[in-house]
Amino acid sequence: MKQKRFNVEQIVAVLKQAEAGVPLVELLRRVGVSQQTFYRWKKQYVGLEVDQVRQLKQLQEENTRLKQLVADLTLDKAMLQDVLSKKF
Repeated sequence: MKQKRFNVEQIVAVLKQAEAGVPLVELLRRVGVSQQTFYRWKKQYVGLEVDQVRQLKQLQEENTRLKQLVADLTLDKAMLQDVLSKKF
């Protein structure tokens, strides 16, 4: 799996520097990311604080786990119904 280069705190700090008026070209060169990456970060994290971003990530992970759990239970239910229908 690809290792992430920047953690949430670093991303939020870069966005705050851009909001503070640091020239974008200079900021991107210093940080070492592309303009596309910066705008993707901006779209995802604009206006959020570090703790809010952490909470968002935690909720996304929990949502993914719960969706997987529902899918597994639905599959189990379908298999049990199939077995019951074949018995009778």
